[in-house]
Amino acid sequence: MKLDKIAEQQIRQAQLRGELDNLAGAGKPLCAQETGCGPEAVGFKIMAGAGAVPEEVKLRKEVEAQRAVLQQLVDPQERKAALAKLADIEMRLAIQEEARRNLNRHLS
Repeated sequence: MKLDKIAEQQIRQAQLRGELDNLAGAGKPLCAQETGCGPEAVGFKIMAGAGAVPEEVKLRKEVEAQRAVLQQLVDPQERKAALAKLADIEMRLAIQEEARRNLNRHLS
């Protein structure tokens, strides 16, 4: 049985037992517009709620921070070093994203 079928079966059983009645946030969107609503976004939120931050999320924050640093720099040597660091972070992020996509393809 595929994972999605097992999950649907578990959800239906929980509904029949009333375990999903009166949940906090009932009737509200699962995620904010700015974070997206795909399966990955929901998974990331669950992990964050449990205190685990995926490497992909950490790297996105690093990219944003490094871009902010880069905007402040005027010295050509410092800019070159900052650009190299940004390229490294973006490369690591791309590797993480590709690994997630491969995993999703493998699981579906």
